[in-house]
Amino acid sequence: MAGDSGKKEEMSKVKIISTSHVKPGKMIGRKECQLVTFDLPYLAFHYNQKLLFYKCGEFEEKVEKLKDGLRVVLEEFYQLAGKLGKDEDGVFRVEYDDDMDGVEVVEATAMEIGIEELAAEDGTASFKDLIPYNGVLNLEGLHRPLLSVQVTKLKDGVAMGCAFNHAILDGTSTWHFMSSWAQICSGSNSVSVSPFLERTKVRNTRVKLDLSLPPNPVNGDANQGPQLREKLFRFSEAAIDKIKSKVNSTPPSDSSKPFSTFQSLAYHVWHHVTLARELKPQDYTVFTLFADCRKRVDPPMPESYFGNLIHAIFTVTAAGLLSANPPQFGASLVQKAIEAHNAKAIEERNKEWEAAPKIFEYKDAGVNCVAVGSSPRFKVYDVDFGWGKPEGVRSGSNNRFDGMVYLYQGKSGGRSIDVEIALEAGALEKLEKDKEFVLEV
Repeated sequence: MAGDSGKKEEMSKVKIISTSHVKPGKMIGRKECQLVTFDLPYLAFHYNQKLLFYKCGEFEEKVEKLKDGLRVVLEEFYQLAGKLGKDEDGVFRVEYDDDMDGVEVVEATAMEIGIEELAAEDGTASFKDLIPYNGVLNLEGLHRPLLSVQVTKLKDGVAMGCAFNHAILDGTSTWHFMSSWAQICSGSNSVSVSPFLERTKVRNTRVKLDLSLPPNPVNGDANQGPQLREKLFRFSEAAIDKIKSKVNSTPPSDSSKPFSTFQSLAYHVWHHVTLARELKPQDYTVFTLFADCRKRVDPPMPESYFGNLIHAIFTVTAAGLLSANPPQFGASLVQKAIEAHNAKAIEERNKEWEAAPKIFEYKDAGVNCVAVGSSPRFKVYDVDFGWGKPEGVRSGSNNRFDGMVYLYQGKSGGRSIDVEIALEAGALEKLEKDKEFVLEV
């Protein structure tokens, strides 16, 4: 019970002051955009949550500036101010109309929470009430805003929690929107790169899904599964270089390509998580990554394509093979899976899905899985609304399962990378003590 009272106390620190809605600053009219094969599998995921926190004062002034910037940026990114809907054939789409509510903006205070406390938080317990829509399914976008932003006044700064409907956009689009919004707030009159909103240019197959919300949508907290813990591991440039040089010490015989930073780090995490889980040699372990397909599809799509243009790519091996072989073995599995996912493979995957649509739940990633989302390529520390770079950027508690990993650019910049890992509590404890994983260089 002591833990429960501590949790209640944590929650009581955050007090909601007001909720308002922000619409595009000009009339746009009625717009409809069909969701495509790349979007639809994520309808049963939860809203994607991001938290940025900043050292700054003058809270009310900052909130007004954010709202003013939001009105301008939504003129281009108006889909985020709409709702999910279905056409007469039951095909899901994004619908926008000028009389819709728009983006939800929640103002809150948490004067007992400081920036240093958030920056030092390894899990997500302190974040929960700073980010809206915990445990809310994307499908609920039929009657909720597609973006909710909570701006919380802290002891010595501001926390900005965002919940994006994952059925309408992926990480690349999320950070394109965030950087564009920050650009406007910092004084630009317009967005430097407009979003490419024509989803059907990449895929125009109309897929009817007979999906409706359960009468009582299950909150994310109610999952009956292993007791999970989360931890943020910060890998410095020196640690990343050490991991990469070790994996590349003997390149695979069948490839002249060195392993990338991502492939090297992917192997490092997969290998050490597998050891921490103490799997039997014959147990399978799956590595999953969500690959950006903008440059892989034929014809290629612009970087500014707005929507989901990702595919989950899988590779699998026995735990014993992963641990008994040199690093190049596991890194090669990851590399081959990435390289094999070309335009032809994407086309085949899409056709297969369209013939028998399967709606994923966020925890469907596979047995003994390590699944990597987000990317250290996203310039998250450049999201400056005019009061400096964020002190920290994190994910919320949504879409977490045993083996989910989020990668972020490290705050120190350069090649440093932050690795957020959710694991069964016992395995995470072993991982924390694994000096070869942590690499305190």
